Amino acid sequence: MDFAIFLIQCLNALQYGLLLFLIASGLTLIFGIMGVINLAHGSFYMIGAYLAYALAPAVAWSIGGGFFTTLAIGLVISVILGYLLEWAFFSFLYEREHLQQVLMTYGLILVFEELRSIVVGDDVHSVEIPKFLDIALPLNEVLTYPLYRLFMSGVCLILAVGMWLVFKRTRLGMMIRAGTSNREMTQSLGIDITLLYRVVFACGVALAAFAGMIAAPATSVYPGMGSSVLIICFVVVVIGGIGSIKGAMLASLLVGLVDTFGKLLLPQISGMLVYVLMALILLWRPNGLFKD
Repeated sequence: MDFAIFLIQCLNALQYGLLLFLIASGLTLIFGIMGVINLAHGSFYMIGAYLAYALAPAVAWSIGGGFFTTLAIGLVISVILGYLLEWAFFSFLYEREHLQQVLMTYGLILVFEELRSIVVGDDVHSVEIPKFLDIALPLNEVLTYPLYRLFMSGVCLILAVGMWLVFKRTRLGMMIRAGTSNREMTQSLGIDITLLYRVVFACGVALAAFAGMIAAPATSVYPGMGSSVLIICFVVVVIGGIGSIKGAMLASLLVGLVDTFGKLLLPQISGMLVYVLMALILLWRPNGLFKD
């Protein structure tokens, strides 16, 4: 393996890991802070991808906006969707048995898939890469690397840093951590825990949907894409430690490295390597790498 190929695989692993983090961070917040097993989280990733597919031509035609306008509108829609879903469904799942949470959220998967089929059909779609990012950067005389994938990694990294700053250095982050530790005590201090949970859930949905929107131009938009990413995101949450943002980041990067280089070096068993990684880490640290 020469250096250029090794560099490409490292960049692919970084991009995949950071994208996983963007999805899994919302899942670990909802799971760790609100105590809800949300099987529908992958559907929010799918919704984001389909929003990018549906909004891009509509935005360009109606208001003359470009790629970033599409992202902004999609992000607003996903926040509103998350807020309404928490109010209508998830607010009734707190303190319920996990089986009830699983049944409710699995039902939402079926609803979202049926709505997707009715609205946009069952075909595979593509989203055009913005012209200013549709560039291949030369690595040597033969190999190149897409600029858009570097853009994806940069956006995910900026959001990861911003999320950490909000969670650790702001009043909102302090309230979220307090609500995680002791909900009743937090309420007694005058904090509206219901509104707080609603905001956290809306942000978790927005993160997953935003990941789908920026991933859509680099991949295909297809039925069932949310289910394929959900399992690997639960692996990330379990490895990193439930409720831990820094754990989700480290676990996402580890999964990205193992998956990317596994497919290159050990293609026959690459599908199981991530789960072997999870088993080994849980044998060493049963609660995950970090436990906030």
